[in-house]
Amino acid sequence: MSRIAKKPVVLPANVEISITDSEIKVKGPKGELKITPHPYVKIDVQGNEVWFSANLETAKRKAEERKYRAMVGTYWRLVRNMVVGVTEEFKKELEIVGVGYRAQMQGNKLVMTLGYAHLVEMEVPADLKVEVPAPNRIIVSGIDKQKVGQYAADIKKWREPNAYSGKGIRYANEVLKLKEGKKA
Repeated sequence: MSRIAKKPVVLPANVEISITDSEIKVKGPKGELKITPHPYVKIDVQGNEVWFSANLETAKRKAEERKYRAMVGTYWRLVRNMVVGVTEEFKKELEIVGVGYRAQMQGNKLVMTLGYAHLVEMEVPADLKVEVPAPNRIIVSGIDKQKVGQYAADIKKWREPNAYSGKGIRYANEVLKLKEGKKA
């Protein structure tokens, strides 16, 4: 079994969890998240702790047990991220580096000037918040870690950092190792 799943996910006092055969629902002060449970994983709620184990009764062969145990750690992490998301929020910060590269919010759209002949416009999903505190900084936040990460990656994809000059969009804590240019 996954080593991480040997510990329970501890629920804060202001978080509720409900588990049925069709969904796992976590509700907290910031909102509500749902996922579909996997048949390989058995989930037990005991007080304010959520315990995970492999549902080995449904395994047909001995060889399948490894797959069953592998899913336990995945669901432990998914439920833990849901608990953290509804109590705090996940946040990704992006930096824009380059002369003339900038971003701004126009209503519900993120509009970026990235050196193309056109402006890059991205619609902001309803469950995410995007802030542009400075023309060269973008902050994406929300309760769903996967959606926050995917939207930040979609923004970054428009102008990946250049390997020689470092121009482009990067995460705030990302360290780039720049290549040396040609020597004359």
